[in-house]
Amino acid sequence: MIKFGTGGWRAVIGEDFIQQNIRLVAAGILKLAQEQNKAEKPIIVGYDRRFLSESAAKWVAETLSAGGIEVWFLNRSAPTPLIMHTVMDEGLHFGIEITASHNPASYNGIKLIVDEGRDAPLETTERLEELIEEIDDVSYIDFDEAVQNGKIVYRKNPFNKFLDDIIDLLDMSALRERGLRVLFDTMHGSGAYPLQVIFHTARCTIDTINLNKDAYFGGMMPAPTEKTLSLLKNTVTKGKYDLGIAMDGDGDRLGVIDKSGRYIDANEILCMLYYYLVKYKGWRGPVVRNLATTHMLDKIAESFGEKCYEVPVGFKYISSKIDEVNAVLGGESSGGLTVRGHIHGKDSVYAASLFAEMVSVIGKSPAVIMDELESEFGHYVMVEDNLRFAPEYKKTIEKIVFEDKKLPEFEAEVEKVNYEDGCKVYFTDGSFVICRFSGTEPLLRIFAESDTEEKAEKYITAFKDFLNI
Repeated sequence: MIKFGTGGWRAVIGEDFIQQNIRLVAAGILKLAQEQNKAEKPIIVGYDRRFLSESAAKWVAETLSAGGIEVWFLNRSAPTPLIMHTVMDEGLHFGIEITASHNPASYNGIKLIVDEGRDAPLETTERLEELIEEIDDVSYIDFDEAVQNGKIVYRKNPFNKFLDDIIDLLDMSALRERGLRVLFDTMHGSGAYPLQVIFHTARCTIDTINLNKDAYFGGMMPAPTEKTLSLLKNTVTKGKYDLGIAMDGDGDRLGVIDKSGRYIDANEILCMLYYYLVKYKGWRGPVVRNLATTHMLDKIAESFGEKCYEVPVGFKYISSKIDEVNAVLGGESSGGLTVRGHIHGKDSVYAASLFAEMVSVIGKSPAVIMDELESEFGHYVMVEDNLRFAPEYKKTIEKIVFEDKKLPEFEAEVEKVNYEDGCKVYFTDGSFVICRFSGTEPLLRIFAESDTEEKAEKYITAFKDFLNI
């Protein structure tokens, strides 16, 4: 069965991510568009630089065009934020990106984007799954034939409006005056081109590593974590760069290296950008985070007389809450964020550009800025563990944690427990631990945050010992 998680449908190439299933998903989207009376507008189809992505995009386009829907096709790989921006800017009903985002190289997938450039909500993907189950036969037409007949249209200069809108949001004069030297680890992904254009326009010096297309992502996970950015870290310090920036495979997750070589994680990026937008740019409004993201945001928001809203994991919940409460910013500890006034999904092209603007305006390195925030709001350390388990053991975990609602014996006093998305335990000292199944991989994820790494590790160990995994 084809199942959509928090980031779309993802599957192992050659097992479930095969031509037949890819066409089935496309046929399901076609039926969904027809059912919702939204088949009159084109659907834009993009793809990242993974193995099979361009071919899969063509199979999707062939299937959609056979059903009478005009397809806008890109003549080069593109990051997911570009597809979201085009859907929003052009008033389309649907967009499709072939990507598995930060998943291992053996994966690929399909991300569905809907009206206003948003991640498809749960009710939409659930209906799509039902429609896919009903399909017996899939029709398609040859890609070149569809191009000749005007059913598939190559989208010319797809980056122009996307880039112009981001540039309009930035303080380009501050960037030009500062003239940062930036090293960009593209992680062999599709976010390489747009960020280079923006930084060159801002007259920054930007050098790149891992720019080539590599289906195996250099043997690393295409996610900007401390573990995967060792080359960036070493090259930034040796080359005396002001900043190191990295993005995941489809350009919606961000990682930063300080000039000292210090890794700046996603939680710190969120805290710094929210503080910068309110304190230095004079924006007003709350902030949004998911359940597994730092509570330091709560403290910063409180200091400005604002509120931090907590939502389930899945960026669609963040973007929805941003609109509801007119939040300044929303993001998650996995590296994705968006800012008010931009698209309704994660965009590391804009986030990276805004981060460079912040460094230029404040005139201090990210490490110094973060140290100052910690001196004001406290020290927060988040630890994460991703656990694999035998498939048959999943039901046991579900029964223990989510049905019987049993908990480990913790040393700290429990304030409350939230089962909205997994199991999150809040402690009276402000620490927390959350245990939930991944929405994109067969993993149990456990996050813990406290004022020391040792305490956070103890919360995770307690859960692992309790579940015997």
